[in-house]
Amino acid sequence: MARGWATYPVEVEPPREVLRLAEQVEADGGAALALYREPVGQAWQIFALLPLEKVEPTPYQRDLSKPHADRLREVIKKLDRFVDPVVAVAAGAGRYWTPNGNHRRAALEKLKAKFIPTILIPEAEVAFQILALNTEKAHNLKEKSLEVIRMYRGLMEQEGGKSEEAFAFQFEAPHFITLGLLYEKKPRFAGGAFAPILKRVDRFLKAGLGKAYAEREGRAGRVETADQVLEDVVKRIKRRGVTHPYVKNFVLARCNPLSRARKSLPTFEQTFEKLTAALEKFDPERIRLEDIARAAVAVAS
Repeated sequence: MARGWATYPVEVEPPREVLRLAEQVEADGGAALALYREPVGQAWQIFALLPLEKVEPTPYQRDLSKPHADRLREVIKKLDRFVDPVVAVAAGAGRYWTPNGNHRRAALEKLKAKFIPTILIPEAEVAFQILALNTEKAHNLKEKSLEVIRMYRGLMEQEGGKSEEAFAFQFEAPHFITLGLLYEKKPRFAGGAFAPILKRVDRFLKAGLGKAYAEREGRAGRVETADQVLEDVVKRIKRRGVTHPYVKNFVLARCNPLSRARKSLPTFEQTFEKLTAALEKFDPERIRLEDIARAAVAVAS
């Protein structure tokens, strides 16, 4: 036993920082129930009840989905018990962040619970890795991109000298960074239409995050310029009475400079210069509704 807390393995004294964190939990009005080594990497963790009011989502993750939180609340009410602890890390000054349990936290909040069962991890940097593995609610492209760019800024403040490549696991794919900047500026941005092109030419940058961020803004600007020209083309097509949900994707597919590229690809900058130029030359008068509908069916099949 260590200071009255259950420990496992019982013959091993937990590290000092883990003991200090358990003491902090008690000082914050919670309860450290057990200090233990998790079974995979043998890292020390704390199973604890934390005051719900002191637990917040990390500032980097996606926004709360109210329908999903409401569904969770109804399930918890029906079961009449909470059986799925969240992960948390200490955030200083009597605060804790959960990188993967915000919907469960919100559901408990609505149910007026005072405490939330948690697996408390001493290493705060693990929160970024957990965000990358977050499967509580499936991400769509916009949610994932916004989460990645928020995570990027958080890491930039803490470890701005490290390259994007060093955080490839956390970011998952480089185009999420670029799209995150675009979605922040234009929430209804057509990310799904541009994603196939970005996936092929966007790469993680070797510069430190602090310097790479400016390059990311430049890349987002190039995509935004292409999108502005695309919007004009789509408006001209619609003025002819041709309307279809797939029209943006259709025009981009016709102008995509990568359509014939197989072995060697142009750079990001070259790709979007060529794409923008092709969009500027695009003739809406040649487009027929049946062409768009046929292409949409081909993609879906």
